[in-house]
Amino acid sequence: MNEIIFLIENSPEGGYEAKAIGHSIFTEADTLDELREMLRDAVSCHFDDDERPQMIRLHFVQEEVIAV
Repeated sequence: MNEIIFLIENSPEGGYEAKAIGHSIFTEADTLDELREMLRDAVSCHFDDDERPQMIRLHFVQEEVIAV
């Protein structure tokens, strides 16, 4: 596996929440810099050295509601 993709959303409490696609990896943080560090740590803990992805891709999801 070359990369792992995380969906990033704004947390209702503030900060960010991240969920991996296809893996049971979840984390959260107050800032984007902190989130990047938390993601590196979570991926390192979840995979063995020989299975660890080389790249973490972040996909930011933003929901917007507009009146009709």
